[in-house]
Amino acid sequence: MTGDLFDYRSVTADTVGAACDETLRRCDALIDALAAAGSRSFANTLMPLEEIGDLLGQAGGRYGFLAHVTPDPEVRRAALANEERLDRYAAALGFREEIDRTLRDFAGTLEGQSLSGDAARLLERSLRDFRRSGMHLPAERRARIQTLQERLVTLGIEFRHNIDDVDDALLLTREQLAGLPEAYIQRLRTEEGPDGHRYRVSLDYPELHPFLDSADDRDLREALFRKNRNRAAEPNLPLLDEAIAARDEIATTLGYPSWADYVLEIRVAKTSQAALKFLTDLEPRVHIKADQDLQLLRDTGAAATVAAWDWRYDTQRVLRERYHVDPFQVAEHFPLEAVLDGLFSVYQTLVGVRFLPRAQANAWDPDVRLFDIVDAANGRLVAHFYADLYPRPNKYGHAAAFTLRGGRRLPDGSYQRPVSAIVANFTKPGPDSPSLLRHSEVLTLFHEFGHILHQTLTQSRYLRFAGTQVERDFVEAPSQMLEHWCWSPTVLASFSRHYRSGDPLPADLVQRMVAARNVSSGLATLRQIYFARLDLAYHGPGARKDTDGIARDLHPITALPFPEDTHFQAGFGHLFGYDAGYYGYLWSRVYGDDMFTRFQRAGLDDHDVGLAYRRLILEPGGSRDGDALVRDFLGREPTPDAFLHHLGLTD
Repeated sequence: MTGDLFDYRSVTADTVGAACDETLRRCDALIDALAAAGSRSFANTLMPLEEIGDLLGQAGGRYGFLAHVTPDPEVRRAALANEERLDRYAAALGFREEIDRTLRDFAGTLEGQSLSGDAARLLERSLRDFRRSGMHLPAERRARIQTLQERLVTLGIEFRHNIDDVDDALLLTREQLAGLPEAYIQRLRTEEGPDGHRYRVSLDYPELHPFLDSADDRDLREALFRKNRNRAAEPNLPLLDEAIAARDEIATTLGYPSWADYVLEIRVAKTSQAALKFLTDLEPRVHIKADQDLQLLRDTGAAATVAAWDWRYDTQRVLRERYHVDPFQVAEHFPLEAVLDGLFSVYQTLVGVRFLPRAQANAWDPDVRLFDIVDAANGRLVAHFYADLYPRPNKYGHAAAFTLRGGRRLPDGSYQRPVSAIVANFTKPGPDSPSLLRHSEVLTLFHEFGHILHQTLTQSRYLRFAGTQVERDFVEAPSQMLEHWCWSPTVLASFSRHYRSGDPLPADLVQRMVAARNVSSGLATLRQIYFARLDLAYHGPGARKDTDGIARDLHPITALPFPEDTHFQAGFGHLFGYDAGYYGYLWSRVYGDDMFTRFQRAGLDDHDVGLAYRRLILEPGGSRDGDALVRDFLGREPTPDAFLHHLGLTD
């Protein structure tokens, strides 16, 4: 340990299992004491459950998390096995009759009936969990639900790790990389084979996305696109089929029409009909913009029929030829260290904290950095976060923020400092240049760090509501709001600097970037609507789904031809974790864009509005409903006006 921080360097395959054994032993002891307590009280009923949640959460943050990030294969295997043990144990808690009984007994006491605020919410949500586990059902049906829930834990872990374990690539000559900048090519791994020297273009997004954006060889773009669209298809398609059937059986056994109805009961949307209506109402409006997008692509040289592997390339051609914006030239002004400095400056001003690097991270990889978060007003240490920003073999393949230790009020009155990790896959520095971020990656960094703020600045009394423990169709809103700072000419000028000359982004280039912001926004949004509709369709009524057929039938939503012989759903990791909830990305954006209007009026660096955002949105976490938090922050009912404006659908 370093102070209150865990030493990840001390972890071995053996210590992972032993630590998880000890965690589960302590949890069992707490459950025994909970069940044995005499007269029921908040302290001996709800607080042991909080303690159990914290034990499981910290064990997951110290050991299970390593399944996603450690470079040590033995530790990764042990972490994966114990991640499943912890998740299965947590899932089984919802079926413990003694816990359900103590909760119902306490709810009937005078103390239980007189609770208010977040304490009443904690009791209500705990009782709700057991209702949704089927505690009202006969034991045999309840046992079946538990078996299915535990199987879903295993399926989800296997599904995600099958995706991360794919190591497919194109092996190309230098000539086949035409259209890509030298800096990109220099960072590719190379291999020597019978046909000579080859460059390896993998499915990692720092290599995949630029290739689809800029490689001139259309056949090679299609080849890489298809590899990505068939990622993990062989092992994952049967896992997905099994998961869909298991979810449907759980939902119908509990009396819900579908898994989507079961899931959305506890979201802001409340019903699958509300989520579907949101998407179907939005789709025709976005199609108008997408038709304009396609016409612009054709006017700039695209084929009459734009294929799925063409639209990104054709969009970049519009940016270069009509707006004179080249993403690789823009990236030269965004060395990662400068972007981090700018990000820290923006957020420090906004929410009144400071980010202080620690010299010794004791992390899972030497490239990982550790920071303290300190309250600027009083110097109080608030939280910590790790930054793991470069790709490695078998590492988590996207960008995300992980809670390693949640915040909560401890029995002695102190506050448990949260610990989080931002995990991404930005290009690693090379011998001749630093890590350079495309503007889309700057957006990603600001977005994911928004989750870090949400997780670490929490002041929730209870772990159950700490940080991003909010409704899934609200959780993205705070982070999506913060993406808007990446479009401010003033903000960009404050931290962009050319990696050679040190010059900021030229003002006229920033203006062109802002002018081109909505190029292909209709196509990009239809793509999100398609993913959301696909997710809802997979989780609608019925245990058996033709996932390929549904993917094909819904594909006209995208306004692009369906790419035959592909199985996108097999690599769609959000089908576990965001199952029946992918619509939440667009639903949350309505809130995020509307919240941004308050900063637009006051100024993007307005400290008072920033502190209100911290106090009313970040600190409460899930202690109140997400839409209620937004109403408090805005002082009015939220509207979709700003969302539609930022898509280019209104003037």
